[in-house]
Amino acid sequence: MSTAFVSLIFAALVWVGVHIGVAGTAVRGAIVRAIGEGPFRGLFVLTSFALIFWMARAYHFAGAVQVLWASPHWLNVLLMLLMFPALLLFVGSVTVRNPTSVAGASALAAENPARGILRVTRHPMLWAFALWAAIHTIILGTLGALVFFGAFLITALAGMPSLDAKIAKRDPQHWAAYAQATSILPFAAIAQQRNRFVFAEIGWWRIALALALWFVLVGAHQWLFRIPTWAVFLGR
Repeated sequence: MSTAFVSLIFAALVWVGVHIGVAGTAVRGAIVRAIGEGPFRGLFVLTSFALIFWMARAYHFAGAVQVLWASPHWLNVLLMLLMFPALLLFVGSVTVRNPTSVAGASALAAENPARGILRVTRHPMLWAFALWAAIHTIILGTLGALVFFGAFLITALAGMPSLDAKIAKRDPQHWAAYAQATSILPFAAIAQQRNRFVFAEIGWWRIALALALWFVLVGAHQWLFRIPTWAVFLGR
C-alpha cells in the first residue's frame, strides 16, 4: 500500500468526519457558541477547500491503485449522459433561493419556497454532487476512485437528512410546510401529488446553461486530466 494511497484514505476519512461528525451534530453547535456563526462558516469553508486539495493531491499521486471492474462502453455513455441532469440540478440549485442552503433561512419563510428545481428535490446541489461522484466511481472502476469519489458520495447522501434535521430544529413551523411540499428523493413529492412539476420555473435558459457546461466539462477532461472523453463517448 503506497504512502499516497494511505494519505488518500486518511484525507477521505477526515472529510467524512468533518462533514458528518461535525457539521451535522452537536459539535457544530458547541463550536458556534465558542466562536460565532460567521467565523464557523468561514473556518468550515477553508477546512473544506484544504481537505479537497489534500484528497485531490493524494488521489493524483496514488493513481488507480487497483482496477476493480471495467464498465462496458454502453454504460459509460449512459453515465456520461447522466451528467447532464446532474448539471441541471446544480444550475437549478445555484439560481433559486434554497431553504436548505447556507443563507436560506429567509427563503424558508417565503410564501412559496418550493419553486423551480426544488419541486423536484429539496436538495438539488447534494444530488448533483452525489450523481457526479457515483458516475465517476462507476466509470473509472478503480480503488483510488472508489475512495476519492466515495467520500463525496457518502457526505452528499448523508448530508440530506442531516440538513433536514438541522433546519427542522431551527424553524419547525415553516419547515413542516416546506417538507410536506418537497422530498429528498427526486420527483417523489410530485409522484405523491404533494407538488407539481412546473417547466416554466426551470426555463430553457437553465437547460441551455447545463448543456453548455456538459460540453465544456467533457472537453476539459482531455486538457485537465488527459482523458480522451470524446473518444470514449464515441467508442473510439
